[in-house]
Amino acid sequence: MKNFLGTRWGIISVGAFIGVLAPLLQKLGNPGNMGVCVACFERDIAGALGLHRAGVVQYLRPEIIGFVLGSLIAAYAVREFKPRAGSAPIVRFVLGAFAMIGALVFLGCPWRAMLRLCGGDWNAILGLLGLISGIWIGTLFLKGGYNLGRSEKTYISVGWLMPLIMLGFFVLLLMFSHVEGEPKSGILFYSMKGPGAMHAPIAVSLIVGLAIGFLAQRSRFCTMGAVRDLILFRIPYLFYGVLALIVFAFLTNLIVGQFHPGFAKQPVAHTVHLWNFGGMILAGLAFCLAGGCPGRQLFLAGEGDGDAAVFVLGMIVGAAFAHNFGLASSPKGLGPHGIAAVVIGLLVCCFIGLTMRRKA
Repeated sequence: MKNFLGTRWGIISVGAFIGVLAPLLQKLGNPGNMGVCVACFERDIAGALGLHRAGVVQYLRPEIIGFVLGSLIAAYAVREFKPRAGSAPIVRFVLGAFAMIGALVFLGCPWRAMLRLCGGDWNAILGLLGLISGIWIGTLFLKGGYNLGRSEKTYISVGWLMPLIMLGFFVLLLMFSHVEGEPKSGILFYSMKGPGAMHAPIAVSLIVGLAIGFLAQRSRFCTMGAVRDLILFRIPYLFYGVLALIVFAFLTNLIVGQFHPGFAKQPVAHTVHLWNFGGMILAGLAFCLAGGCPGRQLFLAGEGDGDAAVFVLGMIVGAAFAHNFGLASSPKGLGPHGIAAVVIGLLVCCFIGLTMRRKA
């Protein structure tokens, strides 16, 4: 299995696995064209914890918990659990926050951009073009010597902190389960309507998350890395997985009747094309500078990477900023300060990219 998942057919199989299961999670209750969305689900987690009070996006998503714990299991299974940290953590936190802000201006992470496209949402075309453009800009910084510095081997407890946080979230979800008709159960907030109120059964979501986390850790699945490697090294390995995800998600949506083509009235989407593009430029650039898409950051955190864990926490805090300060978009359009946030985020990312360079 270890050798197979590291091959072309292995990464294709992982992409196909995600491409089938994500639409099925939507069929089982997850929001439209959002069977799996790391950015949206981390935003929902921030809401469930009370970090923001946008009532329509509050739910402690088991899929995110599964991603980290599945990766942890895979890493231990093949002795790849390697606790490490110390590679510009504050920079990674800031990049995580701005990556989330850009994603919420568009309304989705790279995975959801592809799933939106496979569900017939043509607005996702602008988002994917923006994502590719942002990653391309990031590769220019990489060619110019951009480097966050080396992480160092550290205590096992450091590598375990993010998995323990996720285990804690799962315990909270079980202790304070949703009470029908109540927006709050104990310390957790629950959406009464909107995408936060739409979810597959907890057990199904957790099992799918564990499976994806396990397979993605073994195959190194990463949407940002797929584009980066094609641009920088002409290596298509990761891109095969992305293509498989798109093909199988499209076919699954056709089979289960979830393909509805068009621009207007798509679920949890808006039609402000310029900022669908602009938001994902910011997200793609931040992902590239941080070294991985949001899914990959979760998988790295599961295998002991404390710096990736800091990026994940930055995204969760970024979601709180986005909803508390009017940065996030909605189906009605852009947030009142979303454009300014994207511009500031691009300036900050360029500042980081230009100043953190090592000369040959």
